[in-house]
Amino acid sequence: MATTPEKTLGTYLMDRRSRLDPAAFGFSGARRRTSGLRREEVAQLANISTTWYTWLEQGRGGAPSVDVLNRIAAGLMLTEPEREHMFLLGRGHPPDLKFTRGEGITPRLQRLLDAFEVSPAIIRTSTWDVVAWNRAAAVVLTDYSALPVEQRNILRLIFSNSRVRQRQDDWDGIARFVVAAFRADVTRAGATSQAALLVDELSRTSPEFAALWQDHDVRVHGEGTKRVHHPGLGLLELEYSGFAVDGRPDLHMVVYNPTRSDDAVRISQLVAATYDSLDARATAPAYSAMHA
Repeated sequence: MATTPEKTLGTYLMDRRSRLDPAAFGFSGARRRTSGLRREEVAQLANISTTWYTWLEQGRGGAPSVDVLNRIAAGLMLTEPEREHMFLLGRGHPPDLKFTRGEGITPRLQRLLDAFEVSPAIIRTSTWDVVAWNRAAAVVLTDYSALPVEQRNILRLIFSNSRVRQRQDDWDGIARFVVAAFRADVTRAGATSQAALLVDELSRTSPEFAALWQDHDVRVHGEGTKRVHHPGLGLLELEYSGFAVDGRPDLHMVVYNPTRSDDAVRISQLVAATYDSLDARATAPAYSAMHA
């Protein structure tokens, strides 16, 4: 016989509290017949009654409220995936979207970007701020390291940077797509209020953005083709694919792959020439000082 969502939730809560170290939550671990936290301790951490929490574990009292589940998640210090799983068990759907702005990326994720030697790759947030990139992206798309942090936003670059605009083979199509995909992303991530300042700024400074924003188009940033006029390499045709970053709902990776083998060779040569020169200049003073 199938179990009810409440009983399944109860089993999950019992399992979670049995795995927790009482000392980590400020409780004594002495004189305990079983491992983990007691029910009354979880209730105290969540600021709910022990009776109500006991009913949750026993599958009584109906579906818990959003507030109760959020209190339990905070009290037990659940991770975001654990909190989402608890909501699925307790209410049959994930929690409402709540945008959180992460700080940077892990070294492992940067190494993944760097592994794409001839394919420009970036990681952007739900509000389209570029937070990481590889060398190919710096020489083919934009050298984000040369920009102030607040300018590393794709919409700002498309609508406010004349150099970036001139490089687009089809600026009108790119602009329409970017605005529609941006609208979908900020809505999906629950980041509408965080994006409001950027939208207001671009609406004032770019009539083209203002008109596109009023169209209310929505698109998905999945796969497609981008054509870029590079000052040194000429016209490049790049296929792009977008990927969600597991465990980081605020991040999205985009990889641009050259469609022609000769383009890939030329990108590789430009990356090597650019960064070999930079590395040489960076190490020269230190070398001279060591051998003076």
